[in-house]
Amino acid sequence: MNGVYLTRAKVVAKSRSAIVSTVLALALLPHSGALAGGNPHGSPGHARADKVIGGLNHPWSVAFLPDGDLLITERSGTLRRVHDGRLLDQPVAGLPAVQPNGQGGLLDVMLHPEFPAKPWVYLSYSAPAAQGQVTAIGRGRWRDGALHDWQELFRLAKATDRGHHFGSRMAFDGSGHLYFSIGDRGERQRSQDLGDAAGSILRLRDDGSVPKDNPFIDRQGAVAAIYSSGHRNPQGLIVHPITGAVWSHEHGPQGGDEINVIRPGANYGWPLATHGREYGTGFRIGQESLPGMVEPAHYWAPSIAPSGMALYSADRFPQWRHNLFVGSLKYATLIRLVVDEHARVLHQERLLEGELGRIRDVRQGPDGYLYVLTDARDAALYRISP
Repeated sequence: MNGVYLTRAKVVAKSRSAIVSTVLALALLPHSGALAGGNPHGSPGHARADKVIGGLNHPWSVAFLPDGDLLITERSGTLRRVHDGRLLDQPVAGLPAVQPNGQGGLLDVMLHPEFPAKPWVYLSYSAPAAQGQVTAIGRGRWRDGALHDWQELFRLAKATDRGHHFGSRMAFDGSGHLYFSIGDRGERQRSQDLGDAAGSILRLRDDGSVPKDNPFIDRQGAVAAIYSSGHRNPQGLIVHPITGAVWSHEHGPQGGDEINVIRPGANYGWPLATHGREYGTGFRIGQESLPGMVEPAHYWAPSIAPSGMALYSADRFPQWRHNLFVGSLKYATLIRLVVDEHARVLHQERLLEGELGRIRDVRQGPDGYLYVLTDARDAALYRISP
């Protein structure tokens, strides 16, 4: 295991020492749970990376079209198409107005789960606003290599010209719900304001309407789309393919990167309850835990700067089945985690450390391989195998 990592139990009342003791006991026990795969400690600490396509400008996310083409977002605001193994020179047309600023720009891309019968392509992005930029999501109909009939489904109400903490990942569940994340935009207390969608994970129907069972839909003054609050900057979001639970990870500051199991209406603490510390000084931010606020299933200290997340569910590599993969920007590595059904980490290792560059996104492809995007001005998409 690389570095020192701690996992915290989901019970606020437990003391820190009791939590550490529990974690050490778990680490020493063999794990045979249904979600752990065959031999959690047996796969080699190495992986092979084959370049699929290069020449990308700070790519952020990739989606796999059923005809074998790829769609890749670039933070600068362009959506690129890979056709017959070649990156087309001309960007995809039909996108909304995107205003890059710092960490913001064109971000996540995802196909409707019933694509191509419902040929919608969903994007998250930083949109221009009167006082700066806001995180927004929308969809366009894919036809003849372009997006048509663009529909904006949600936009953050309050803008700022700060260039960080836009979020923003998306994930569909099996019931037509679209989950997406928005960061706190560098203004911490917004994460604790239910009247502000910053620092939240939100849930809509696939058409942008608000589900009637959203947790705050009847609370006066609350944003009806909010599903959970108290997040800093979530850049990993999946729906577990077996349990159906929503998992996310988010950036902490200096320490305190988290993996969370998202529960409707739950408050995940930022900035009141966190393992994060101030940049430079290392001073504590808030408390480690507070009553009524959900503690993470796992956290990293020091931070790894996580971005992108995939739970491997294919048959091509049985030794990786049900393992969680997280990209690390800080350490330029792909992290493999053996987890249980509650997202508690039982074992982890770093793959390809320093070999590819900062890893921005991790996806499982339809061919059963893992794919990662690196984050640079001349970046690439790689296919990963053990």
